[in-house]
Amino acid sequence: MTERIVVVGAALREDGRLLAARRSAPPDMAGRWELPGGKIEPGESPEAALVRELREELGVEAEPVERVPGEWPLRPPYVLQVWTARLLPGSGDPKPLEDHDELRWLAPDDIWSVDWLDQDVPAVQAALARLEPGA
Repeated sequence: MTERIVVVGAALREDGRLLAARRSAPPDMAGRWELPGGKIEPGESPEAALVRELREELGVEAEPVERVPGEWPLRPPYVLQVWTARLLPGSGDPKPLEDHDELRWLAPDDIWSVDWLDQDVPAVQAALARLEPGA
């Protein structure tokens, strides 16, 4: 059995909106949307990976808040785990620096207006339940 590799995704929230990132690579994913994040490096905690990936991909400093229950299969051997996260004060605005060509802050009514990667849809649904007021 192949060991699974965890990919961390960030459900970044600001003013009630969720950040979505449009892939620019690889070609089979380009143009579709995902939660920003990436692979955990050997010896790295999921939370540290999330902070590092958001710095590398978006140029921002963020902090993980809580893990969204569940785990979603990607292409073997990858699985996706999602954390809610918030930008740190003074971090600036996220910019698409690596693997993405556009970012959008989506209001609750606009969440499904973008073409999410199929494997991200259930993760986004689970994250939304954690982001609703009072959740």
